[in-house]
Amino acid sequence: MSEEMREGLQENETVETMADYEDHIDDANPWNRVTEYMEKKTVLPVKVEGVVNGGVIAMVEGLRGFVPASKLSLSYIEDLETYLLKDIEVQVIDVDQANNRLVLSAREILKDKERKAREEQIANLKVGTVLSGTVETLQNYGAFVKLENGLSGLVHVSQISQKRVKVPSDVLNAGDEVKVKVIGIKDGKVSLSMKALEEVKEEPVEKVELPKSEDIGTNLGDLFKNLKL
Repeated sequence: MSEEMREGLQENETVETMADYEDHIDDANPWNRVTEYMEKKTVLPVKVEGVVNGGVIAMVEGLRGFVPASKLSLSYIEDLETYLLKDIEVQVIDVDQANNRLVLSAREILKDKERKAREEQIANLKVGTVLSGTVETLQNYGAFVKLENGLSGLVHVSQISQKRVKVPSDVLNAGDEVKVKVIGIKDGKVSLSMKALEEVKEEPVEKVELPKSEDIGTNLGDLFKNLKL
């Protein structure tokens, strides 16, 4: 091989420095990777491989990650064993290499999915729709109702009945099944009305029978007949 060819090859070669070598080592460190996942809030698909006191175990980059029970679901979990070998999505929320601590959470992802699902449902909800629901809680200003589609809305105290209602608890109890009409949607909040579905009851009109003209004349004649002047 000629000297010129050797020089050409050397010019095209990439010389790897010690700094580059150290970068490769850093990239290979799983703790650096999980730290990057935490910073970027990366969603990671994992499998629950064990159940321990207060949570479950899932592996990330070969590291043992702990998902606390409070971070596993949006609601209370009666039996953690039901999650064993279950595929879930998590995010890294705490990394402590010195103490070999890696904490994961599914809760934030589930909350985000729930929020998006709610926004989609609200976008498809129309004013004027009539739905069934269950009274969840009562406040002095109104009643919160859980609708059949999973959404919740407020029946303001002024929208409970055509009759005056001082406080909702006078006429409603938590757990009552009710029919409501959607009367407003604003900033993700749903306004409902029970009053709008009540039938308007008209007051009965009392019929007054007026005497016929001839009867009036007769009655007046009878009246003057017995009148002594």
